Amino acid sequence: NFDQLESKTEMFETGIKVIDLLTPYVRGGKIGLFGGAGVGKTVLIQEMIYRVANNHDGVSVFAGVGERTREGNDLIQEMTESGVIDKTALVFGQMDEPPGTRLRVALAGLTMAEYFRDVQKQDVLFFIDNIFRFTQAGSEVSTLLGRMPSAVGYQPNLADEMGIL
Repeated sequence: NFDQLESKTEMFETGIKVIDLLTPYVRGGKIGLFGGAGVGKTVLIQEMIYRVANNHDGVSVFAGVGERTREGNDLIQEMTESGVIDKTALVFGQMDEPPGTRLRVALAGLTMAEYFRDVQKQDVLFFIDNIFRFTQAGSEVSTLLGRMPSAVGYQPNLADEMGIL
């Protein structure tokens, strides 16, 4: 309920010193992790999933939107080898899937995260990789539906889709 919400800010300690010092995360907040190909974003995600499972006894949900099959397989293999697969929910809409499937993957992951948070009462770390591909899938669906794109080429309901997510 709204009247039960607290206004205090609580830091989420990742256990990764450089993050906790330079860019601390707020519990319940949102962050973006941006970088070029091959700079270690996936390695950082894997480390955070491992630490949430072991240090916070929480679960992680990973939504792979438009991922390559190899990347999904590598992530599953890494989660299995590190022993945190039972504390991780993975949902993928690979890049060869129809745009409607790729668009719904992020929302399916969000529903899973809400279930773990609201029903199971667990701390949840929710990852979407990659938010641009979510936007791109929405644009493709919008084109298939015959909607007029915005001045910059994106779907007219982009703000609504991002707001829902």
